Amino acid sequence: MAIVNSGARLDRLPITSFHWKILGLIGAGAFLDAFDIYLANGALAAMVKSGFTDLRIGSFFISATFLGMMIGAGLSGYLGDRFGRRYSYQANLAIFGLASIAACFAPNIYWLIVLRFVMGVGLGAELVVAAGTLSEFVPPATRGRWISLLALIINSGLLGATAIGYWVIPHLGWRYMFAIAGVGAIIVWVLRHRMPESPRWLETVGRLEEAEATVSAIEREVEARAGKLPPVAHVFNHEAPHTPISALFERGMIGRTLVAALTCMAINMSLYGFVAWLPTFFVKEGLTIVQSLGFVLLMSFGAPAGAIVGYFIADRMGRRNGLVAFSVLTVALGYLYVHMRDPAAISVVGFALVTAIYTVCTLGLFGYIPELFPTTHRLRGTGIAGTCGRAASMSTPYVAIVLYTHFGVTGVVSMVSAVLLLMSVAILALRIETSQQTLEAISPDIGANGESGAARDRALGALPHRSS
Repeated sequence: MAIVNSGARLDRLPITSFHWKILGLIGAGAFLDAFDIYLANGALAAMVKSGFTDLRIGSFFISATFLGMMIGAGLSGYLGDRFGRRYSYQANLAIFGLASIAACFAPNIYWLIVLRFVMGVGLGAELVVAAGTLSEFVPPATRGRWISLLALIINSGLLGATAIGYWVIPHLGWRYMFAIAGVGAIIVWVLRHRMPESPRWLETVGRLEEAEATVSAIEREVEARAGKLPPVAHVFNHEAPHTPISALFERGMIGRTLVAALTCMAINMSLYGFVAWLPTFFVKEGLTIVQSLGFVLLMSFGAPAGAIVGYFIADRMGRRNGLVAFSVLTVALGYLYVHMRDPAAISVVGFALVTAIYTVCTLGLFGYIPELFPTTHRLRGTGIAGTCGRAASMSTPYVAIVLYTHFGVTGVVSMVSAVLLLMSVAILALRIETSQQTLEAISPDIGANGESGAARDRALGALPHRSS
């Protein structure tokens, strides 16, 4: 069979309802993932109040979530690259959906902790697969906007869990929160059967007939809505030999892997250092509980605001420059925030701080990290970064408490500032910008004659290929 050239054929498609359908199916699962993560705090508070558990044992409920997510992030990367994007995102959705439904009937906190660990495996997997899969369907000129829309959907999970929990937990009980997440996940699992497998992935593993059939069906669907399609700009052979995970640590790839892991760790440390702990620290500094709860509500709006900022700058400023600029802005706002005492000033600067952090999150977790890796390793590379990030999120609260005890809030701010600045230096040293480029042009794959992916792409320009 001639070269399928799925990447170039997908990249030249105009935006139609097909792309919105893909975003909707991926985003729906990712939203429920975030909803399930964020419902934990409200559910735990209700469990403690009702006597179902106490704070000491309840802390294991939270820890089990992060441990499962750390394992799930790595496992989903392997499954996604080995068996396909569709297999992985359906498997993880079923895992956390069924475990959430089972949690509704947990007879005691110990069973709930076990089920929460199982949920965590599915939850950690979903975000790894979501961003990587979406990037393989959308054109490079607007890929930054689409990953920002995905981030907006995911970040809204915090608002969703907060708003729904505000009514459901007092009136129906905490078990219904798990029921909502579980039933929603099963519904999305059924709907996702309509979603095609990534043609790029099919081509890399040599399933050329399936890749051709899938991309041809997509072209027919788009052409029916947008008219005659533009010509294919270039030809690229995606088919690649099976390569082990160790390739991520070989020359040409190890720099990308380390930067991706550091980026994920820095973002998670920012979220669980600044966002999760600063309200508590300010209560310790003398502010009221009411003010602290106001900060939490404010942060809930800062999450989608960061995704909106990402939407406007991801394709203009670029992922690399945006990450560095908003990391520096986060550091500056962090030091300013801890010196605020007037409630109005705390609110304004705090909102700006959380928006900056979630802008970094949008550009890094959903854009830059999965874009750094070739199709053959995209989910495994993203999964390794996610595993490192989850490990950082598990350790950050303990480090933050130690730093706060010895150095006050400034110590915590210094920790987060240090990792963000280290991440910025690493990104600048890597010298890779992913914005406005095809995934194949970014790819570090080396051909048999030593040419880079981009060079091989140009060399194949005259080869015959299939197109609509």
